Amino acid sequence: MFTSEKGVVEEWLSEFKTLPETSLPNYATNLKDKSSLVSSLYKVIQEPQSELLEPVCHQLFEFYRSGEEQLLRFTLQFLPELIWCYLAVSASRNVHSSGCIEALLLGVYNLEIVDKQGHCKVLSFTIPSLSKPSVYHEPSSIGSMALTESALSQHGLSKVVYSGPHPQREMLTAQNRFEVLTFLLLCYNAALTYMPSVSLQSLCQICSRICVCGYPRQHLRKYKGVSSRIPVSSGFMVQMLTGIYFALYNGEWDLAQKALDDITYRAQLELYPEPLLVANAIKASLPHGAMKSSKEGTRCIQVEITPTSSRISRNAVTSMSIRGHRWKRHEQPDNNNDTTELGILVIPEISVTNVSGERTGNGEKGRTLGEIDAQHMQGVQETATDPRTESKGLPEIRRQKSVRKMMEDGINSPGRVQF
Repeated sequence: MFTSEKGVVEEWLSEFKTLPETSLPNYATNLKDKSSLVSSLYKVIQEPQSELLEPVCHQLFEFYRSGEEQLLRFTLQFLPELIWCYLAVSASRNVHSSGCIEALLLGVYNLEIVDKQGHCKVLSFTIPSLSKPSVYHEPSSIGSMALTESALSQHGLSKVVYSGPHPQREMLTAQNRFEVLTFLLLCYNAALTYMPSVSLQSLCQICSRICVCGYPRQHLRKYKGVSSRIPVSSGFMVQMLTGIYFALYNGEWDLAQKALDDITYRAQLELYPEPLLVANAIKASLPHGAMKSSKEGTRCIQVEITPTSSRISRNAVTSMSIRGHRWKRHEQPDNNNDTTELGILVIPEISVTNVSGERTGNGEKGRTLGEIDAQHMQGVQETATDPRTESKGLPEIRRQKSVRKMMEDGINSPGRVQF
């Protein structure tokens, strides 16, 4: 550690001690912009033998319990690095050099498990239902959901998962170590949107190191320092994946993808089903073609959202559309008739129900007429010459004569209304 970096940390330690309570909000707002201070604090935490480690941990704890939101987030950004340093020291069995880090982690844990009144917290999580639309999916695109009796009884009910109350801890042991660390990562993931880029980079790097240390992949990653295996729990790996998933789309694509592969590698070796399920789900959802090529700024997923203005398709098949289609088909003229051949015009029929049926000609071959009508029509057709050689006025004269003859004989064509 350089002298200039050491001087920045010492100035930061002395500045907060002389700071009045009234200027605390302004101090907290300007603190996140001091990048040189943040990088110097990372170097202090990475050196367990540093003389500044203990006062730095004490100062970070004072920030956390001050009640100021900005100071709390400032401490949280160092949480991944603090967890890695504690696990690395524990794996080397040099527990005495990590006493201040352990005290800081325990202090943050004991503050988070209680509310402002000192009562134990019970955290609740609502599991989203696929039957309700969200910005990621539409229920109609998944497929038809049968409305059974059991489905109707569960409609509108949300499943809620509770976590807690968590017991207070006075020291970290092999039995409760990952229970505490998993809860701390949960608190870190709850504030992921406020974490700077350097904190996300630290998260990706420590996840890779924790998962591959002591395994053959460590030589591939060229990680030095800790060569012994670090035990992990299934819940701890799931919380690591939660942070990695956020880092994938927020500027740390390369580091997060490498960490995702290392977590999957370790989960396969440990045969942990929960992290394997989450890691494979993340890999399956990575749209490589939809990622922005620029590394700067926040990356995002391109999601196609169906419009909510019109839920019913205009071309949907309904009973009314089927009925209208049938009527339209019946209203079309029959092209198979020989009316053009005979030169007889088509006379439409009128039904009692006011629904137009098929329009047929008086000389249609398939039509059933009375015996007299049939004979009369046959006589007219035999005496008539070829309509193609006649003038254009002859078909109309012939039609008028046939209709007048039918009216004189008192015969009504089928389908007419009789009064």
